[in-house]
Amino acid sequence: MRAIFKYSFLFSELVKRDFKKKYKSTYLGMLWSLLSPLMTLLVMSLLFSGLFGERTPHYIIYLFCGNICFSYFSDATGGGMGALLSNSEIFSKIDIPKPIFVLSRSVTSFINFALTLAVFFIFCIFDKISFGLHFLALLYPTLMLTMFNLGIALVLSALFILFRDLQYLWSVVSLLIMYMSAIFYTTDTFGETAKRLFYLNPVYVYITYFREGVISSEIPDGALHVLCLIYALAAVLLGALVYNRLNYKFVYYI
Repeated sequence: MRAIFKYSFLFSELVKRDFKKKYKSTYLGMLWSLLSPLMTLLVMSLLFSGLFGERTPHYIIYLFCGNICFSYFSDATGGGMGALLSNSEIFSKIDIPKPIFVLSRSVTSFINFALTLAVFFIFCIFDKISFGLHFLALLYPTLMLTMFNLGIALVLSALFILFRDLQYLWSVVSLLIMYMSAIFYTTDTFGETAKRLFYLNPVYVYITYFREGVISSEIPDGALHVLCLIYALAAVLLGALVYNRLNYKFVYYI
């Protein structure tokens, strides 16, 4: 936090640069932040509504919750993985805290998530989801997911400098996480033991919190709050540990 205040101007410029760079040379620009999840939602609804939609209340919102949470996770971690390497020419010449590059990329992903979330609330209105104070509780999983994404991005960005094959491995791992997050299907058909195993997947936990807070119109129980916090803190601590262990090796690989 001290680094952010000290290098506030640089940090803001990095966020602006990352945001502009993502949509550089595109005709629609920032609109892709909204169109991309909507197109994914459309495809999934066409494919899976016939299988799961009839027995799942507010299935479109159910899908949307899964999509926006996983897309945020995927964008923040996948983009954050290359944050250090792509800025190596800067920090190799100027003495500035390197994690600031990972954080700026995470903020860019959060802005995209916030834009998509605004569209999500519009869908909730059309689907006649009841709004209330329980919607304010969504701030909690949003904060926890942001911390979790930042921690994982810090791990990946540090490892990616040493192991360039990580980008291909992570694409496979991300795909596995997506299928294990129950984005387009429900866990109702699974046994109790199998249902508990889903909670070993942090992304599923954050998605579940969103679904319960929106579709069920109630604040989830304390166990879900604790799980969200544990995964977020574990990711941040792991990110700090991995970065501190590998930091001194960066100069030999960039």
